[in-house]
Amino acid sequence: EGEVCPMGRPRVAGGYNAVRAGVRARRVRRLAQPARKLHHRGPLWRTVRSMLEQHWSPEQIAAELKREHPDQPALQASHETIYTAIYAMPRGTLRKELVALLRQGRAARRPRTRGVDRRGSLQDMVSIHMRPPEANDRLLPGHWEGDLIIGAGNRSAVGTLVCRKTLFVMLVKMDGATAVHALKGYEQAFSPLDEALRKTLTYDQGKEMARHEVLAKRLKIDVYFADPHSPWQRPTNENTNGLIREYLPKGLDLAPISQGYLNAIARQLNDRPRKCLGFETPA
Repeated sequence: EGEVCPMGRPRVAGGYNAVRAGVRARRVRRLAQPARKLHHRGPLWRTVRSMLEQHWSPEQIAAELKREHPDQPALQASHETIYTAIYAMPRGTLRKELVALLRQGRAARRPRTRGVDRRGSLQDMVSIHMRPPEANDRLLPGHWEGDLIIGAGNRSAVGTLVCRKTLFVMLVKMDGATAVHALKGYEQAFSPLDEALRKTLTYDQGKEMARHEVLAKRLKIDVYFADPHSPWQRPTNENTNGLIREYLPKGLDLAPISQGYLNAIARQLNDRPRKCLGFETPA
């Protein structure tokens, strides 16, 4: 009779057999592998891919699936599962397409050359350090951050506005990047809003805001300016610009872009669940 080894398995007479051990190892390995939850031919994958094509992140998709199917784990997938399903695919066109749908991290921004600000200085600016606590603490909607996205050759621009409380986005087509264009564009964007929803605007010290006092008077909105070279003082707008660049990449000529197309981009961003809102949407 064969002896019993310390692990409890019978020891085959004649000693160790490498071929038999290999067969057994492969069989056990197959049995240990659970069926892949998110297979690219399965129904759940179609739902996930549809959301990816709407520029949702895997984390947002996972939260939405959990919300829609709270008692059905089979219809849920964690963000790690989604990433794994994409990167586990064989290299090829399909894999490239799926990876391209993932949100790409931005390169670190280079600080402007220290010394004299090349954009010139604005007159009668009110510092961000004078901004009321209500705006700083994001207690109520109506406090906005703004910026300008410049197109190819500095010949076209799009104004970006985002609410600090709700992350609601408005995009404004501008015919140029001058103070006159900015005044007209931002006035058109803010005018339809109730006065309670246009309390403050925080901006950098770009020369396009040279007519900030006129804007403040016409809209009854208080305009504050961040310190030079301090993008972290407007984090909501900086993050939002990164999302917008997925639709309007750097180097693109923005002149042919219509206001209708910008509204469609804003609508998609405002209908996207956000983690910091408990996966509610800005809308």
